[in-house]
Amino acid sequence: MSTTSENDRFRRSSAAVPDSLGEALARNWWLIALRGVLGMIFGVIALVMPVATILALVLLFSAYMVVDGAIAIYAAIRAARKQEGWGFLLVQGIASLAAAIAFMWPGLTVVAFVLLIAAWSIVSGCLMLAAAMRTEQARWWLVLGGAAALLYGILMIVAPLSGAVVLTWWLGAFALVFGAALIILSLKLRSRYSGRPAVAAPRPVS
Repeated sequence: MSTTSENDRFRRSSAAVPDSLGEALARNWWLIALRGVLGMIFGVIALVMPVATILALVLLFSAYMVVDGAIAIYAAIRAARKQEGWGFLLVQGIASLAAAIAFMWPGLTVVAFVLLIAAWSIVSGCLMLAAAMRTEQARWWLVLGGAAALLYGILMIVAPLSGAVVLTWWLGAFALVFGAALIILSLKLRSRYSGRPAVAAPRPVS
């Protein structure tokens, strides 16, 4: 009897702990959706019009990284103002911007470019998996996006000397999967945020 009551108290106390990261992700669901849409647009462009030179691939992917990083940092600032979990969003935004800057380094070789993409993918994947462990909100879609990023990063390390066209195809396929996961994640978060019960206003004392 006492064990049952202790378990009930534990469940109530666990439910009372605020999901700060989940609140931040749910409030910024439209920014996550925008990142997913941009990722899918990049993926379609990469698959439909594969570039033939490494320079064109660098410029295309750098532009995507700049926009993606800026959106993530903006979402982190919004979350920080609401005193919600913002560290995950900020680190992810900084990682994307740092990758974009590194891609523009003079004299960048094909191998260095591929390894930088691999590093960014692995970091992003680890961040998403870590975030999935910290929130209950749409956890499995965070896991899917993180796993896709990790697998792509490992693939880049295993086969770094593929041609520019092949790299573009791989990038396009990854961007489509990653973008789709973000869009579905944002829709799950939107339904959770929209369905949250409103706080009742206090009734005036007569």
